[in-house]
Amino acid sequence: MGRATLQSTDRHLCTSRAIPPCPAEFFSALDALPFLRAAFIQRCPGIDVVTDRETALGRLWSVHRETADALGFSGFPFAVAEQVHGNLVARVDGLNPTPVPGADGLVTNRPGLCLAIYVADCAAVYLADREVQAIGLVHAGKKGAELGIVTEAIATMRKAFGTDPANLVVQVAPCIRPPNYEVDFAAEIVRQAREAGVRDIFDCGACTASNPEKYYSYRRERGRTGRLLALAAITPQHTELSPEAD
Repeated sequence: MGRATLQSTDRHLCTSRAIPPCPAEFFSALDALPFLRAAFIQRCPGIDVVTDRETALGRLWSVHRETADALGFSGFPFAVAEQVHGNLVARVDGLNPTPVPGADGLVTNRPGLCLAIYVADCAAVYLADREVQAIGLVHAGKKGAELGIVTEAIATMRKAFGTDPANLVVQVAPCIRPPNYEVDFAAEIVRQAREAGVRDIFDCGACTASNPEKYYSYRRERGRTGRLLALAAITPQHTELSPEAD
């Protein structure tokens, strides 16, 4: 594994490590949680993604899986959402159909199950409950933010796991931002989390459209591009005392 290097910002630390075959990004606020493994896979070099979404994802799948394995997710099954730009958040336990129909967010307290969200300008939003050791991962763009998907994810975690929003850590990953996009939906995501009672909210601040060497951007590349991959899982060795809640 390559040596971590400072990526940005002064609001928190984002680190980037070159992991073959794709580089990945890490967030210090999430790395500080011993039960959580989280990563954000960046642009994969050498793969032709100038095509439609499904073809691009097919070409990326094997290198995404290989990179995930190298990052410590080896043997972890993926739980994937359909991602329809809505606000449905589903609880998953590894037995759900995948992708989960109609869902744009996933939550779990199951160890060794990797939540996976694809983005290419929309934000991946990580949620981690440090007390009950439950996690969530949300696909949130302009439409999702308008529909309150982060608020919905927090409510789903409260109902499923007894999550107190004050115990959550929320991390916003790289996404498109002004002036490359007319709406600052990252700010709306932060606002929703704060209004729901979350205290520890972190925004990477990176813009996907401004960093073509690191990120795919749907807008910059006119829809014919690849997808970045957000990953989050509860590590099995830290879940023995995790409570269940219905």
